[in-house]
Amino acid sequence: MSTSPSDPALPSTTSDREIETLEEFDEVVAARRSLTGYRVQAVDLTARTEVLRETVVEGSVFLGCPMEQHAAEHVRAAGALVFPPVPGLPFDPYRGLLYTPDELFEGLSTGYEATPDARAYDWFQRTKADGDVFASMLRAVHDDSVSDALDELLVGARVVGVMGGHAMARGTDAYAGAARLGRTLARAGLTVATGGGPGAMEAANLGAYAAPHDDAMLDEALQLLAKAPSFTPSVTDWAGAAFEVRGRWPDGGASVGIPTWFYGHEPPNAFASHLAKYFANATREDGLLARSNAGVVFLPGAAGTVQEIFDNATPNYYESRGEPTPMVLVDRTHWTERLPAWPLLQSLARGRSMESRITLVDTVEEAGEVLTHN
Repeated sequence: MSTSPSDPALPSTTSDREIETLEEFDEVVAARRSLTGYRVQAVDLTARTEVLRETVVEGSVFLGCPMEQHAAEHVRAAGALVFPPVPGLPFDPYRGLLYTPDELFEGLSTGYEATPDARAYDWFQRTKADGDVFASMLRAVHDDSVSDALDELLVGARVVGVMGGHAMARGTDAYAGAARLGRTLARAGLTVATGGGPGAMEAANLGAYAAPHDDAMLDEALQLLAKAPSFTPSVTDWAGAAFEVRGRWPDGGASVGIPTWFYGHEPPNAFASHLAKYFANATREDGLLARSNAGVVFLPGAAGTVQEIFDNATPNYYESRGEPTPMVLVDRTHWTERLPAWPLLQSLARGRSMESRITLVDTVEEAGEVLTHN
């Protein structure tokens, strides 16, 4: 069967061509009886052997889809391209959807070391040092799949990035303030996106999680979390406290976390409903800032947060992503005296269109005002 871009058997857009769940697979096959032009990502097709035999598969691609051996042989012979699952990996390089906290922390009750998150980090540590091209290819395929899933999730969303240090402890005023900021942004209809780790990142995701609940919920949650103020010395206890909060107040608000296995000592937080976890930190950093199309808040942090300020300032300076987006630095003393990034940012912005888009404030409440009324 030959096809062309105008063939009505083909879906109309790139995203339309991707099948990421068994339900989508069944719907497409029932409607078309053809998978020509489709990419099937990490869908378990072991129970769809007869369907595959009866469906036109020429020109389709199967990425990491488990299927019976004779079914795989059939679809190859019928003109499909098949990338089989890779055995023995603690992650799926072809995954079609972002991670959830439940997925990454599965098995937490027996200790964090048993979770898929910890096992993926261990695999990364073992393979990154030996120069194995196969392992590096798997990491690249995985990260590209995650980026694709993240783009699909955020279509049409107004995203605000919240940056800040991982060392911000639960039980502190700073942590509570970051949580209130996340709640304010989420209640204003914005999608909160963070680096997906502990500290300020977790606090902002927690605030977004608390947004549908009454105000008292966040106050009580902060008290419960303070029992395990840091992910050291025990990630198990730290994450367990978060799942205790989620269990007591289910159906929290959605937000995004974009963590990395590059910093394996920093586990992801359990309050981001969608986790785009990467092996390559550079891809993660740039992707988080690039997708923050409604602005970025920079809470007090250290070297990583300083880097993020100027990573964000560069496209705003050159307008390489279009009109500059808001940048809000929180804590005047921190950003003018302890780490004086603000004077340099001001100097860069002077006389350019980004000058009106940068703001220095003292409190998270002011930051919320700037972004929700922007």
